[in-house]
Amino acid sequence: MNGTLNGSMNGDAIIKLRNIAKSYWRETLEIPVLQGIDFDIPKGGYYALMGPSGSGKTTLLNLIAGIDRPTGGSLEVCGYELNDLDDDELAAWRNAHVGFIFQNYNLIPVLTAFENVELPLLLTPMSRRERRERVEEVLALVNLEDRMLNYPRQLSGGQEQRVAIARAIVGDPDLLVADEPTGALDHQNAEEVLNLMARLNTDMGKTILVVTHDPKAAHHARFQIHLDKGVFDKTVEVNR
Repeated sequence: MNGTLNGSMNGDAIIKLRNIAKSYWRETLEIPVLQGIDFDIPKGGYYALMGPSGSGKTTLLNLIAGIDRPTGGSLEVCGYELNDLDDDELAAWRNAHVGFIFQNYNLIPVLTAFENVELPLLLTPMSRRERRERVEEVLALVNLEDRMLNYPRQLSGGQEQRVAIARAIVGDPDLLVADEPTGALDHQNAEEVLNLMARLNTDMGKTILVVTHDPKAAHHARFQIHLDKGVFDKTVEVNR
């Protein structure tokens, strides 16, 4: 089934999937996870990947983010055919083009908020002064400029996730991918994080793809992509 997800938004497709398949092997038994996934996502889009447990949401997110490789099909993201990149090229591509937001924050406990956010910039040719200015800029954007010297243990869950978002955007990536970003948060902190992600989309034009099982989180996206048993099911435009 073809799912061309252009909706009402303008802009070229930043994600192009053609007949994507992914299987895992258990000895001689092939276990298909994704089959025939075929859709485009436009630049500047905000999409939620939804579906029941085992539908392949996180697997598909990992393929698009270059964390894993498909078994078959064509996968073009941010202007690159990912199947054509070797492992080193793929790692460099991820660092240049993708920002990651995880459910459990993945902050390094022995580093301050500032140092955690600065980490991706250490792989760039930026000077120390340029790194400091950029880190301070994004921490202010997530309203944590007064917490930059705090360690993760000194922050609330919502603050930790906002540090993680700052780290994800500090390198100005083309694409933000998030796997259950509010799964570990209470309602108030979840709303703050979701509102922040919506602003990153509307104010900064970031393309966002989020995996979630939470209808409230998915409602912040502009479109919802539904998977069922590893195949594309439907796309739903969010009415607000």
